[in-house]
Amino acid sequence: MFKEEMIVTQEGYDKLVAEHEELTAVRRLEVAERLKEAISYGDLSENAEYDAAKNEQAMIEGEIVEIETKLKYAVIIKD
Repeated sequence: MFKEEMIVTQEGYDKLVAEHEELTAVRRLEVAERLKEAISYGDLSENAEYDAAKNEQAMIEGEIVEIETKLKYAVIIKD
């Protein structure tokens, strides 16, 4: 993870913000719905849909944390 400045253009910063919005407002909710549906199937120990959704959820949450860290340390420069 970043511990110092991350130099980005305004366009790069805007892309990070848009990606963060997509992950938190859309993808996170889609995976939550998939988890809810998979849980309704019953036995989670042999539920491939549940396992796949949990893995995707973990990946999305990791991406969100990474983007938030980048945004925290971002310094916008002129082109």
